[in-house]
Amino acid sequence: MTTSEFHANPDNFCYRHPGRQSFVLCQRCMRTICPECQTQAPVGVICPECMLQQRRDQTPAQRRANRRWGARSMTAVGGRPLVTYWILAITSAVSLLQLVPGIGGFLTSNLQFAGAYLYPSLSGLPFEPWRMLTALLVHGGFIHLGLNMLALWMVGQQLEPLLGRAKFLTLYLVSGLGGSVAMALIAPAQPTVGASGAIFGLFVALIVIGRHLGGNIIGALVVLAINFAYGFIVPGIAWEAHVGGAVVGALVALVYVRGGHIGSGNRRNARFWWIGLVSAIVLVLLVVVAIVPPLIITAGH
Repeated sequence: MTTSEFHANPDNFCYRHPGRQSFVLCQRCMRTICPECQTQAPVGVICPECMLQQRRDQTPAQRRANRRWGARSMTAVGGRPLVTYWILAITSAVSLLQLVPGIGGFLTSNLQFAGAYLYPSLSGLPFEPWRMLTALLVHGGFIHLGLNMLALWMVGQQLEPLLGRAKFLTLYLVSGLGGSVAMALIAPAQPTVGASGAIFGLFVALIVIGRHLGGNIIGALVVLAINFAYGFIVPGIAWEAHVGGAVVGALVALVYVRGGHIGSGNRRNARFWWIGLVSAIVLVLLVVVAIVPPLIITAGH
């Protein structure tokens, strides 16, 4: 296409401002829009007309959910998932250092998790419970890292602006803790690395919250089912962490969803409720992992 043909094509210019050249399309109507006309969406951007139509098409349940969650939570961080970016940066830096000779082995051996580190009297290993979370920082190779970080980037862009930074980070860490607890319960002698448990928790939470907001979650359920099946079929994958992270992620998401009903509109009370309930989930996880595996090991003898 020649320069004159390009400038003669109206599709290369914003449909609301014909004098402004742009290469960005509205994800709904696929018309070209300039930066002034772009509104950030969970995926891509939408134009003002589609934004207005989207609001008109909302069901009563979606309107109630939006009022309950509050518009401020959607815009408080400017739509930028900064916690997601920080987790990506820190995890990628540590995992890439694993590839450096002389450093990688040291990082892996000091950050990976195994249930045996929780029971020194039974395993002879030192008591190092922090490994339940440090294992999220190390991975089993570049492909393992890349797949997890891609999933984190995709889910984090949608979930963090919806929840806010504190709730999103809490969900990520508590889901990761749930994955480690599942490993300690099911395969206490098996070392594990990776953020898969935390990411499965984020994914399930996105489905739970999406269902609450009246969204179409069929596609997400299919993707989740495929990933679960892959973990069970392919040897060497810690499916236990996937299951544990998913279960705990669902529980935390339910706390967030139901938190809109607690406190009767009092945002301060609702905040204290979700902190208290998520803390209770963490406490239960720690109590279970402290009691159940020793009982199983003792019974085995």
